[in-house]
Amino acid sequence: MFAYAAAIRIDLRFDSVDGADSRYSLRDSRSDDDEGVGTVRGFGDLEAVIMDRIWDRDAEFTTVREIFEELSAERGIAYTTVMSTMDNLHRKGWLARERAGKAYRYWPTLTREEHSARLMLEALGSGGRSDLVLSHFVDRISAEESAGLRAALRRLTTRRTPEAP
Repeated sequence: MFAYAAAIRIDLRFDSVDGADSRYSLRDSRSDDDEGVGTVRGFGDLEAVIMDRIWDRDAEFTTVREIFEELSAERGIAYTTVMSTMDNLHRKGWLARERAGKAYRYWPTLTREEHSARLMLEALGSGGRSDLVLSHFVDRISAEESAGLRAALRRLTTRRTPEAP
């Protein structure tokens, strides 16, 4: 179980000093040396960067060209690298697409939050005793995050509880 937990990495990157524009990515950080260690299926490094960019956009659709222009302003990257990575994300089911002229328009199949929830459920289900995994997780979150989780649980409980006649 400890090897499993060590193989999961959650990167938190904050774009602003106050954290108002916070972004995060969840990715699989397993190295080739971790053969046989179970890991949460996340994104590779470039896949995570591209998914972050797509999730951060206000637009309903995005193109390879738009993502390439954003990334090439910050790093040396080939258009074909972005194109093949987005095609891979489509084949893996993370992006949907439709033809728009000679190019494709892409959009995510899950929100960032839905993806994070899926990864958390996968980790919870494959990490041994789920009650202990959840307990260890809750022990490590801040008081503010804990309060937010308690409020969310109350809302869910209220929604699931049938009203008395």
